[in-house]
Amino acid sequence: MSETDNSSFKTEMIAEIKKIQTELNDIKNDIKKEIEKKPAKKAVKKKAVKKKLDKKAIKKTTRSK
Repeated sequence: MSETDNSSFKTEMIAEIKKIQTELNDIKNDIKKEIEKKPAKKAVKKKAVKKKLDKKAIKKTTRSK
């Protein structure tokens, strides 16, 4: 290969690489547009949990006469 063939080959390859990079950037931008961000989840209030009392723990408060 002569030096001119080599330089023309390099310039053609660089031009092709730039073309491919542009196409990839276009595709990337299209994909970003298609993806919609989900809205942030709202904080859910926690419900108070009712505790079960043991029968042994419950003391009778009324006294019989």
